[in-house]
Amino acid sequence: MKIGIVGLGSIGAAVATRLAPPLELVAVAGRESQAAAAKCAALGLRAPTTDLAALVAASDVVVDCAVAASFRTVAEAGLAAGRILVTVNAAALLDHLDLVELAAAKGGRIVVATGALLALDAVAAATLGRIESVTMRNRKPPKGLAGAPYIVENGIDLAAITAPICVFRGTAREAAKGFPANVNVAAALSLAGAGPDQTMVEIWADPTLTRNVHEFDLVSDSVSFSVRTEGLPSPDNPKTSAIVPLSVLATLQRLASPLRIGT
Repeated sequence: MKIGIVGLGSIGAAVATRLAPPLELVAVAGRESQAAAAKCAALGLRAPTTDLAALVAASDVVVDCAVAASFRTVAEAGLAAGRILVTVNAAALLDHLDLVELAAAKGGRIVVATGALLALDAVAAATLGRIESVTMRNRKPPKGLAGAPYIVENGIDLAAITAPICVFRGTAREAAKGFPANVNVAAALSLAGAGPDQTMVEIWADPTLTRNVHEFDLVSDSVSFSVRTEGLPSPDNPKTSAIVPLSVLATLQRLASPLRIGT
């Protein structure tokens, strides 16, 4: 299976260096071609650095590890060519759900990597009945929320936070707009379950934490459960968890494997 990776940040670089047969890295693309080529050389990658169009043409699967602002450009190019798109940008997808229609029309597919969140098999099954409520709480060290539009627009001084505080309450759709780099797990949960306007989200800045904590409660007519995960922050990017690139790798391996466990 031929893999093209867009974005060589902390996630993309980790995925690129750990691909193994039957997965083959055939192309890499970045915002700046020279910087991407230098990064490839530093990582010992032999795949060529190309533009997006050439990457799509060479690949069976386009892996979107770029910034959220580039999501539509990357996704549209891949899906229009009938490729599988694997993305970590679930929050960005909420604003571009028309791309599902493009995928259907062109024979492409959108796959959201969700390794930082457990129990989505059960969430998806519960949607076949009636979901009564879904509430998620994201707890992060304050520095993990730095630069989020909601934090900036509301003048929240993260450095002054000395005790756990809820900085946001709202729907998953609202959370994705205010925290596009922080709530991909909440967006994925909403897409798997009750929807972005029925999934409620709390975001906490907690200076006592050294890990990114995700908790959610689901109540339905078939099952009720609570889930908690604690993800070590990526050493290169505290806004994301170290398990995210591993989730992408597991997703790619699952696409290539003749055996699939779980829904």
